[in-house]
Amino acid sequence: MRERLIGLIEPVLGKLGYELVELEYGAAHGRAQLRIFIDALAGVGVEDCARVSRETSTLLEATDPIPVAYTLEVSSPGFDRVLRTPAHFARFVDSRVYVELKEPRAGRRRYTGTLTGVAAAGVALEVDGEQVALGFDEIGKARLA
Repeated sequence: MRERLIGLIEPVLGKLGYELVELEYGAAHGRAQLRIFIDALAGVGVEDCARVSRETSTLLEATDPIPVAYTLEVSSPGFDRVLRTPAHFARFVDSRVYVELKEPRAGRRRYTGTLTGVAAAGVALEVDGEQVALGFDEIGKARLA
């Protein structure tokens, strides 16, 4: 469901001048929660969140992808923003990041360090003075630290 919602919402936000940073979807007990985190070059204010909320609500009413009642929240990504796409990582080279792998590598699943580079296949981090290369296909979650 999450990927389907991203596919529906991301193009609309792009046309409005916003970037979809992250989308969280969860459903339980006949209700769902949809959280959308957006960004823009000029930053994001309350008016931006309200605009995206209106446009997203209209889109979701027309396409009806969520089969239960849901609550929609729209906000800015905050200081610990999620890094979801290669472009997100590229924007924050030289920043401190937290990365959690889908599966442990040599017994380690979590890395916190400086993002030193981004390539087509993944990212490079400096963790405790050592370089670590992580493939995008290995990364489960990542955010600014």
